[in-house]
Order: sequence, then structure tokens, then C-alpha cells
Amino acid sequence: MCPALFATVVGQTLPVAHHAGHLLPAFVSTCGEAGARAPMADIEGAGMDLLQRYSAKGRGYHDTEHLAEVLAGLDGLGSGTPEVRLAAWFHDAVYDGAPGRDEERSAALAVRVLSALNVPSETAQRVHDLVLVTAHHAPDGGDEAAALLCDADLAILAAGPDRYARYVAGVRKDYGHLDDDTFARGRTAVLESLLARPHLFATAEGRERWERRARGNVTAELRQLKAVESGG
Repeated sequence: MCPALFATVVGQTLPVAHHAGHLLPAFVSTCGEAGARAPMADIEGAGMDLLQRYSAKGRGYHDTEHLAEVLAGLDGLGSGTPEVRLAAWFHDAVYDGAPGRDEERSAALAVRVLSALNVPSETAQRVHDLVLVTAHHAPDGGDEAAALLCDADLAILAAGPDRYARYVAGVRKDYGHLDDDTFARGRTAVLESLLARPHLFATAEGRERWERRARGNVTAELRQLKAVESGG
């Protein structure tokens, strides 16, 4: 897939119909590469269902813009495997603000949908396993596809100031069921755990492209959170 396919949607909040015109053909193409043997109408229907999920009213950050950015990130990292691109499509398909459980349900959905589309069972299982890795973004050292997916998913951490601010606001919306103090404690723990890693990104190219700016963004956000917690 060409990165330009997603250039017109990244950075915008657009209705499902608009996203479908840019993203749906990519989903159909990827399913074909993955060996789907279902009728075209069924494949398109599955893609539209995913876009509807990412466009659900209660979503903040984990929306169609995020989906487009992850797909573009994979393209930028040179990933051409259908399994990793399908994993990107499904990785936040279920999102209720329940870390771990959301990924498990998204992975299970991937197997159900891809099986219904007559994608080979080993491919569906691989997509399932890749989705689960996004729960912690800690891929095994030899799993290149998982490393690419995690890096594309975390690339938002290196976004410019405006996009990063919208990302932070979107994450807060996604956890709207939590009060401010609970959210701040949880977010602080997540950011501190990220900064404690030797590298935020698992691939050499991801580190070269995004590591420095991402660490700067995360450090600044953490500083702001701690200032609020201390009343500063």
C-alpha cells in the first residue's frame, strides 16, 4: 500500500463514509492478499463494520484517524505483510477502556471475522496473536511483524505539538469513566513505564525516526501530570 493512500485522512476527523472511500479499498486489498475467498460484498461489509467500530460516538483517540495513522506508520516502516496490516485493522476494534481485555476481545473478533471471510486459519491465528501484543507493546525479539506493529501504534508519541495535544485529549475521553485523580495516577504509571524502557520503539528505523521526539513528548506530559497532582 502506498502511504499517500492515507495522507488525506491523517490529522482529520471525518465521517465514516469519507474514511470508507480511502480505507475500505485498502482493507479489501489486504484481505485478498491474506487469501480471503469470501464474496466481495462480505469483505466490504466486514471492512465497513470495522470502520463503524472505530467511528463509535464514545471514542476519543482510538478512532479512524488512529487506524489510518497506524496503517501509514506500517507503510513508512516498510511492512508489506497482510497479517500485520490486518492486525492493525483489528487491534482497537473493541475498545471499552479496559486494557488487556480490549485486546483479547479485539483478537477474538479478528479470528471470527477472518474465518467468516475464509481467510486461512493460520493467517487468522497470526493476526490474533499480533493484536494481543499491542496490549503491552513488548514484542519478542525475533518477531519482526510484532515489532513493526507496535512501533506504528506508538508512533503517535512522536507527533507534533498540536497532534500530540489532541492525542492526550482523546485518551482522556477514552477513559471518561474514570475520575480525574484515578486517570492521572493511571496515566502517570503508563508514562513512567514507557520512559523506563531502554527504547520506546522496537525497530531500528522506529528508534531513528521517533525515539527522541517521543521521549520529549512523554516527559513533558508526565511533568504536566505531576504538576497538577501536586497542585503546581
